[in-house]
Amino acid sequence: MELQDSVTVIRGVGEKTAENLGKLNIHTVQDLLSHYPRRYVGYDEPTPISEVAEFDRVTIRGTVCTDIKVNQGPRYHVTTLSVRDATGSIKLVWFNSPYIRNVFHKGDTYLFVGIMRIKGRERIMEMPEYFTALKYRDMRSVLQPVYPLAAGVKNNQIRKAVQGCEPAIRGIQDPLSEEQRARYDLVSRSRAVQGIHFPKEEAELRAAIRRLAFDEFYQFLTSVQELREENVKLTTGYVLPGSAEESLREFTDTLPFSFTDGQKAAVRDILKDMSGGNVMNRLIQGDVGCGKTAVAAAALFLAVRAGWQGAMMVPTEVLALQHLKDLTKMMEPFGIRVSLLIGSLSAKEKRDVKERLKNCDTDIVIGTHALIQESVQYARLGLVITDEQHRFGVRQRDRLTEKGEFPHVLVMSATPIPRSLAIILYADLDISLITELPGGRKGIQNCAVGTEYRPSAYRFILKEVEQGHQAYIICPKVEDSEGTELENVVSYAEELQKIYGDRLRVGSLHGRMKEEEKQRILTEFSERKIDILVSTTVIEVGINNPNATVMMVENAERFGLAQLHQLRGRVGRGDAQSYCIFMQGKKTEDSESRLKVLVDSNDGFHIAAEDLRLRGPGDFFGVRQSGDVMFRLANIYDHADVLKAAQALVLEDTGKKLQ
Repeated sequence: MELQDSVTVIRGVGEKTAENLGKLNIHTVQDLLSHYPRRYVGYDEPTPISEVAEFDRVTIRGTVCTDIKVNQGPRYHVTTLSVRDATGSIKLVWFNSPYIRNVFHKGDTYLFVGIMRIKGRERIMEMPEYFTALKYRDMRSVLQPVYPLAAGVKNNQIRKAVQGCEPAIRGIQDPLSEEQRARYDLVSRSRAVQGIHFPKEEAELRAAIRRLAFDEFYQFLTSVQELREENVKLTTGYVLPGSAEESLREFTDTLPFSFTDGQKAAVRDILKDMSGGNVMNRLIQGDVGCGKTAVAAAALFLAVRAGWQGAMMVPTEVLALQHLKDLTKMMEPFGIRVSLLIGSLSAKEKRDVKERLKNCDTDIVIGTHALIQESVQYARLGLVITDEQHRFGVRQRDRLTEKGEFPHVLVMSATPIPRSLAIILYADLDISLITELPGGRKGIQNCAVGTEYRPSAYRFILKEVEQGHQAYIICPKVEDSEGTELENVVSYAEELQKIYGDRLRVGSLHGRMKEEEKQRILTEFSERKIDILVSTTVIEVGINNPNATVMMVENAERFGLAQLHQLRGRVGRGDAQSYCIFMQGKKTEDSESRLKVLVDSNDGFHIAAEDLRLRGPGDFFGVRQSGDVMFRLANIYDHADVLKAAQALVLEDTGKKLQ
């Protein structure tokens, strides 16, 4: 069995299963082995029911104490029963599982594994796993992989298919020598692939992730080095005229605000870069709310005034629509034409935008990955901007620049990466740092509290709304499954609406919504038709509502400090005093010390440095895997030492020092 063989060579994988695996972009044995688990399930000692904290995944040992009920609704069956131990009782719920009524009988004792929720005064566990005492004893010694799935693909199918690849795993060749592996404390690639899918213990899993994170970093940094070598003395025909400074003053004079010193310095860097004859490759790194979009607007204005086109690529359609609104307002006084190109446009709308770009009938285009499709052609692309750079890989950015004849490149990031790591990650770019916020903004007041403070928090939010302001409440994503995310946000919003009644309006936002629905909700929020927006971290990037003054994050201890800081950045964007409430579902000495960093500081770069210092080895039972970030497994905070080791090997292999 070879890595490039079709998955149909695996025993038990037929044409139909292969077709379903294709929905996950799994076509070869290599694809399958690179489809890492998103988390692992471990089985712990049972916890007394009375000691279970909300949102915790736990095991309870309970005796069935009620009859089993099956209610049929319009969309699904609901099967319920209650179990009890010596400390209390809990209600168990299964959806579309009527067979459950034949599994349990009053007086039976089982072990149940799931996530506990509180609705009203009732403890509830939805869709729990269940085991006899004998079966559970066998499960205790196993870490079970849980994979990202698609329609028609079950977790057990993927697990068995990977087991069938063991000959290919054993044959994986390692590009690193034994000496190199020993130097950087890395296991072999073969052992890492085996360990990521079937770890016998936590230590084996940690070692596997460390090695695979190293490989991701090494591949990324090699690409960065290649780009830097290509760009060292790359010349361009896009050179700003001598009148550019005068044009810049004309633009800034129309703005309803003055640039900060940091913004002015960044614009000077851009002006110098685009006037020198070489291709600009610059990163604008600044904290949330520091005004990077205004700097990008100034760069786009200069490009259009010089007779070029500008393109701005962002990670989400919601952010693209927001930038369209902001940039159109800034460019309107000068007759500059701004267009939008996103996936949710109709076929006709897309054709019209592409035609205008090709014929130079539009000056600036804002969009998502749609901007780099093969069918998109630009007449005179002189400036390329990518916003939220950490959401794009190096090659995605490169594909956009290839749409023009050596255009200038400006990338922006609000992720407060410590400078020592930024220099490694962005080695192909010159860096401009914006450290201060626009004048007139008040520092956010922060607090970290326990769940007993929630009623007081609700009263405080009501008071803010009565004064004409709005609020965000961030719900934790309890599981990686979309269904749980939706239910968590929607049910929270429904419960909150019951609490407030007709005194205010509650809306909800989550990842399963279509882009049009997300935009509708955000528009209603910006138009003050929604007072409180309950959301997952989908609002983390780029949402701008200056009227929102309160951010409350449920189970704040479940997030990294840098991500919490990004979320907090959604408030404090206007003149009014803003507040952030970090609600701790589970207080520990570690979580309290981490959240204290956020309470004491609004400086994202200080927080990033502290996040790096305070992080332990990371929670490897929830493996990060996402298509919209640079790395699938690697995390610059959890694996900072691995990043530096990968850089050292890149330097060793190339014999050149990254600047």
